[in-house]
Amino acid sequence: MSNYLVLTVISDDRAGIVEQVAQTISKYDGNWMESSMARLAGKFAGILLVEIDASAQESLEQDLAALSSQGIKITLENSGPQTDEEAHISCLEIVANDRSGIVGEISSLLAKNQVNLVSLETFCESAPMSAGMMFYAHAYTQLPEGMTEEQLTHLLESLSDDLMVEVVEA
Repeated sequence: MSNYLVLTVISDDRAGIVEQVAQTISKYDGNWMESSMARLAGKFAGILLVEIDASAQESLEQDLAALSSQGIKITLENSGPQTDEEAHISCLEIVANDRSGIVGEISSLLAKNQVNLVSLETFCESAPMSAGMMFYAHAYTQLPEGMTEEQLTHLLESLSDDLMVEVVEA
């Protein structure tokens, strides 16, 4: 019987972190199913889904915890297998002048309208030909039944005059 674990990993960024985690999972014939990882302000941060035989889970957990001696902090949560829902996923590109609270505004509007935020990547960079900072987001959303991508675009663009949304192919 397989168990599913969601792991969060954080460490000071350096070469070899992913390799150490992957080798530990492989030692117990675990299946690294899906992940998202990034370097943020000198830290490595990752989240991943692992499938592991129930008989090996305790040993895997012990070996992953032992990586803390090398500065790799891992937390684990039991989960279930990923289900492929038939729901439509929309991929959005969002651009706006950067301001404090913009992610909160966007996420609040989405939640209020029952739009599930499946994945979100954001960054800021200096705007060309001005001294201001621009906010960029790449979001995957799951729309509630009956909502169109056009309606979602109008909802998001209603947040401010400078916010632009483009639906892109996933």
